[in-house]
Amino acid sequence: MLIAANWKMFKGPAETREVAAAFQPPEGIDVVIAPPYVSLAAAVESGFTVYAQNVHWAREGAYTGEVSPPMLQELGVVGAIVGHSERRQYFGESDETVARRTLAALEAGLGVIACVGESQEERESGQTELVLRLQVEAIKDAVGSHDDLVIAYEPVWAIGTGMTATPELAHEAHAFIKSILDVPVLYGGSVKPENAAELLGQGHVGGALVGGASLDPDSLAAICRAGLS
Repeated sequence: MLIAANWKMFKGPAETREVAAAFQPPEGIDVVIAPPYVSLAAAVESGFTVYAQNVHWAREGAYTGEVSPPMLQELGVVGAIVGHSERRQYFGESDETVARRTLAALEAGLGVIACVGESQEERESGQTELVLRLQVEAIKDAVGSHDDLVIAYEPVWAIGTGMTATPELAHEAHAFIKSILDVPVLYGGSVKPENAAELLGQGHVGGALVGGASLDPDSLAAICRAGLS
């Protein structure tokens, strides 16, 4: 069971160290922390397993604002999230660039959490499986099944809205994704201590990608404990 904490654009180095001192994850759960770039070193120094929130496909070059796999590895970062819905929505990320980032990170020896998921409009129009198939197959075509690859299913309509997919919907989506690409699949979409146990108890759900609820160390620890039940 993997619990990945995506801190988004929260927590500088000082606050990262404070959380590290307060966070007590239970044994038996794999925990990944993904802080902002400026806090990666502080998180690594604190003993966390650390992923970046994004990674570029080139080792170096004229790509202002991007960070390469070797740069992350030099800091002690061991993986990256790619294709988060906020990257797709606000920064023009596409299925193609997600696949390129995934391939480059895996080839460099980083772990990858690659995100997929449908919008509310796509779900309401019956396009959920089509969207997921296109997104997952782009990753599959680039890298196939890889030991260091994890998929995160995040229904876009459930991210930061307080809405959550029902356990049944999560189970169906995860089963569909695994029928295309047989790798662990995390659920991401307003995971909280109150709903974590039910969501994580579903078949095909291999853990959670947690946003806002991961910012508080007690809340994150409670979600981790839910993964043990």
